[in-house]
Amino acid sequence: MIKVFHLNKHFRIAQPGQGVAGKLRALIAPQYKTIRAVDDISYTIRAGEIIGYLGPNGAGKSTTIKLLTGVLVPTSGEVRVGGREPHRNRIANASQIGVVYGQRSQLWWDLPLVDSFEILAAMYRVPSARYRQVSDELVALLQMDDFLNQPVRRLSLGQRMKGEIVAALLHEPPILYLDEPTIGLDVVAKNRILQFLQTINAQKGTTIVFTTHALSDVERICPRIIIIDRGKVALDDSREAILNRFGRMRQLVVEFEDYIQPVALPAGRVIKQENNNLTIEFDREQISAFDLILSLKDQTGIRDIAIKEENIETIVTRLYEQAAR
Repeated sequence: MIKVFHLNKHFRIAQPGQGVAGKLRALIAPQYKTIRAVDDISYTIRAGEIIGYLGPNGAGKSTTIKLLTGVLVPTSGEVRVGGREPHRNRIANASQIGVVYGQRSQLWWDLPLVDSFEILAAMYRVPSARYRQVSDELVALLQMDDFLNQPVRRLSLGQRMKGEIVAALLHEPPILYLDEPTIGLDVVAKNRILQFLQTINAQKGTTIVFTTHALSDVERICPRIIIIDRGKVALDDSREAILNRFGRMRQLVVEFEDYIQPVALPAGRVIKQENNNLTIEFDREQISAFDLILSLKDQTGIRDIAIKEENIETIVTRLYEQAAR
């Protein structure tokens, strides 16, 4: 479905001179700095996958989406979407993709939302009967009947984002690119959109490339995660494999009846003592949670024991922090 092979996108930035003489020299013989926004990345995304495309600010995520959609021309390398080179076949590629940018709109600000849908359907030459069927299905899934006839400018952020997603799907594209689609949304609106994305993926096999900083969203709906950093693919693996590879550390929280008592640990270390709770961090490859709990069987005064495992959010945050050092 999507194939990226040694893809590069470099930008040349003119450097300003220092002082009057330096600025004059920059006008006559400008010096340039090359920014490697996308630096020799390769991967394949199969039809029907939901991909979490992650990275810190400036990592190259949005640049990659623009390359995949044909907005930008690669400096070198190859990208194919449905067998086409997006920048050489922009019209044909546009008919096969839907794109949602969290901070940009494809809706007409002063028109009722439904009018934007009708204009976009006409632009994509969707037959009237098919448009009504598709729009009715999408509107029902996202519960949008109450605000279809309101001008876009009067919609809440969550309502507008639902409208953006429907607008991107009216022509039934097999691929959907989402760039920060849940930014600024409340919990209810976000949950509705994430459920909707899972539904269209399951029912229609829509391939979804999902870029976001909301890592809990990725953990919820993305079986595969690609992390890009400084223009390079830093990690490309399944959610489960990432958890198994990087989520070795777990926490055992021991709640005491009255006060925290000293404990003898066969492995691990105490990282926190608060109120009546003692938090022990341990490496699951050195000792299992069962064996650690078993070592506390003779300990008196324990009210409860809970296990906390690392999630994708904590793992990816740690990877970001390590890369920034």
